[in-house]
Amino acid sequence: CPALSMYLEVASDLSVHGSHTALEQVRIVANLRHTALEAQFNDESLTADLPEFPFARELKLLWELATVLEAGRGRPEQVRTLHMDYNFYVEDDRVRIVERRRGSPVDKLVSEMMILVNSEWGRALAEAGVAAIYRVQSNGKVRMSTFPSSHQGLGVAQYAWTSSPLRRYVDLVNQRQLIAWHRGEPVPYTSGGEQLLAVMRDFEIASDVYTEFQRNMERYWCLRWMVQEGVELTAAEVVRDNLVKIDRIPLITRVVSLPILETGVKVALKISDIDLLDLTFHAEYIGPAA
Repeated sequence: CPALSMYLEVASDLSVHGSHTALEQVRIVANLRHTALEAQFNDESLTADLPEFPFARELKLLWELATVLEAGRGRPEQVRTLHMDYNFYVEDDRVRIVERRRGSPVDKLVSEMMILVNSEWGRALAEAGVAAIYRVQSNGKVRMSTFPSSHQGLGVAQYAWTSSPLRRYVDLVNQRQLIAWHRGEPVPYTSGGEQLLAVMRDFEIASDVYTEFQRNMERYWCLRWMVQEGVELTAAEVVRDNLVKIDRIPLITRVVSLPILETGVKVALKISDIDLLDLTFHAEYIGPAA
């Protein structure tokens, strides 16, 4: 497959001393899947003797490098139960929602490599004076910009989406710029040009639509699951004010009858009036969770 690759120069202490970019073809010999890997490559296996499985040694080395990179950013991710990931399965018309803890060794490995390549290629484009689209965060607010600036949440001086050109259009645009810059050719988009600003605006509009669609789909399958399981009473966790997250599923709702409670407090709710068309239901506070 054609690939835009970044190669790192890494010392024995796993500090990164340099990098270079290559436009090449890469032969894919295996696809490593999260669900299969995590059974063998996890916190428990890393603290003991890592079992023998394909690419175990390479994965462990990359995870050790990711740990060094994370510490270097000064932003180790704080993983809370509230921020679980969820996989949805529908088999024989039955809904299954499976929790997956965010921040596993595989997650860290992938995210740190992604942060590194996005910040390094963002830096390269900025230093070369090549236009690009950046993710910027200041005072807790994340926005897109055609000018490089720091991403405070990630602890990097600049951050340009570049690592996922097959699933996100902004990454494809930035890779077009990178490829032209790497070849010494004129870049497709110029700084201050209306075309790049239009790409950014169009992407944000489309992204909002997709995000809303995904949110509604997740809500629908959560409500389907509650109907299927006959959920009438459930525990939930206070997010803030009268906003709570239902246990076991990624469903957040407002509970008008909820008293003033601290974030993270567990409460018991009575569920009724589930409507799969309007995607609504009624949740009533009945007391602290047992």
